Amino acid sequence: MKSWIYNIGICATAAALITSCAAEKKAPRRISVTPSPCVVTPDEQNRVSLDMMMHVPAHYLSTRCRLVMTPHLMVDDSLRCAFTPSILDAPIFDKKLQRRTRLEGYQDPYAGRAVKMDKVRKAYDLPYTETITLPEDVDEGRIVAVVEANGCGRCRTMDTVAVASVTNPVTLMPEPKESMHLDWIEPEFVIRPKVVEGKGVAHLQFRINSYDINLDMGDNRSELEQMTQKLAPILEDSLATLTSLKIIGMASADGLLANNTRLAHRRADAAAKWLTSQLDPMQQRLRKISIGSRPEGWQPVLDAMIEAGDRDTVAVQRILTKYANRNDDVQEYFIRRLPCWPKIRNCYLQKDRKVEYLYTYSIKSFTTDEELKAMYTKRPDAFNEEELLRVATLAQTPDEKKEVYRTLLHYFPSSQVAANNLAVLYLREGNTEEARRIIATPESYSDEMLNTLAVSYVYTNDYEKAVELLQEIDSPQARYNLGIIRAKQRKLAEAHELLSPFRDLHSAITALSVNQTEEADDIMRHLDDQRPVAEYVRAVIAARHHDEKAVIRHLAPACREERLRKRAANEGAFLPYHETEEFRSIIDRAEENL
Repeated sequence: MKSWIYNIGICATAAALITSCAAEKKAPRRISVTPSPCVVTPDEQNRVSLDMMMHVPAHYLSTRCRLVMTPHLMVDDSLRCAFTPSILDAPIFDKKLQRRTRLEGYQDPYAGRAVKMDKVRKAYDLPYTETITLPEDVDEGRIVAVVEANGCGRCRTMDTVAVASVTNPVTLMPEPKESMHLDWIEPEFVIRPKVVEGKGVAHLQFRINSYDINLDMGDNRSELEQMTQKLAPILEDSLATLTSLKIIGMASADGLLANNTRLAHRRADAAAKWLTSQLDPMQQRLRKISIGSRPEGWQPVLDAMIEAGDRDTVAVQRILTKYANRNDDVQEYFIRRLPCWPKIRNCYLQKDRKVEYLYTYSIKSFTTDEELKAMYTKRPDAFNEEELLRVATLAQTPDEKKEVYRTLLHYFPSSQVAANNLAVLYLREGNTEEARRIIATPESYSDEMLNTLAVSYVYTNDYEKAVELLQEIDSPQARYNLGIIRAKQRKLAEAHELLSPFRDLHSAITALSVNQTEEADDIMRHLDDQRPVAEYVRAVIAARHHDEKAVIRHLAPACREERLRKRAANEGAFLPYHETEEFRSIIDRAEENL
């Protein structure tokens, strides 16, 4: 859009806004504009659209003049810039201009824009449709058309006409990060049984066809000690109760399946008896250990051959695949007849046997808040996730809550609630980097976590990334946050649609921004908010309803805030009241008090 800036002295132009020559003051005729004055709201590029008709009355201009009507932006009674003018050329002026162009080569700066009059004694309507860009720092102001006559030789400025008031209610909203809804998750505390499962494997060596444990063979002693080291802490823990322990002997592939299975069962029983003698000789908790066995089959042999890169692997694989539905004895029958059998027996059959042990134990649950707080200082490792979340709820300060959530993530790194709430605490402190690090801990994201992550991008003014995340979430908080961002981006129609259901101050402001004054009025009538900015919004609504008493009543408390006092002095909605004693009193008194 082409902007027209004219070489007009600021002082001369400012004076022209309130003065004109004596000859013109005597004339009752004045240019008018419809609609007058209109209210315009800047879009996301800070542009406003003017669509109006300028009415020039009959006998307004002499036959020798050019009429130039230039819209000017005024902020705090100061001229900021001028825009594209409308031009009207009287008959004699037009002829003189043509002659000058032909004889002197004069280039008319308004060529192609001027409307030519055929008679000065009749009225003319000049349409004016332009999109103008306001300076970046301008949110409120007024646009007036400065009417100038050029060529009469007597005077220059003839009139000023109110064209539009620039209003931008959405700038009443604070920065988005001050309005974001963060999802703080407070789960219901449910007491659940705490059952823990564990398992291990001991690699033991036995003499052929024997099940007696010889601690001096191979690594038998260290393997059994590792098993006791896993189980001893459970038996010694006053908060834990061992609920099951099953020891399973692993039958090898070499030999008859029935014999191997029976031998594996006896070896598992021997391991159980040794374990009982070491851990619980005087008690009954380990006296009823369950015993079992299962065949390992020939798969471990095949795995060892594959790892070694043995070329005979294919032959063994073919047998195992062909007889997959038969038992180990059938597979062994054919494997023993392979030419490579001696090598398989000597190199790949395991020299030791496995004893697998599976166990479960329960940990005492804590049911009262006092018990939870007392035990947390001693044994946080004995808590389940729900209990730790309850402790975080009981914490009094943000620092105490952060400590509990960090502990919780140490024991339960996939806790979405802990990650979300800890990130929220960091965001409230302004620590965006740490909030994002914490929110990345769990493997998956809940809607609440996505919303928190989106807010973290708002804190760094990365609105596009925040919008991308919020659009994936179907929750009231996400829609509200998206509406706040869209308002910041001046996408006012979308912001209004998103915020309207919430019926709060921000909803009313966006309603005003899209000229839904009645909706804004209804929201504010039911809203118990007496802050200065809320009173200012009520004053704007009253001004749109032409209720002067209500304007003054709400504007007085609003103008106690310096930002709003300065805004009110230039707010387009309040222009009709600028010269009233009540309005001036509010503005001046508020300034004195400040």
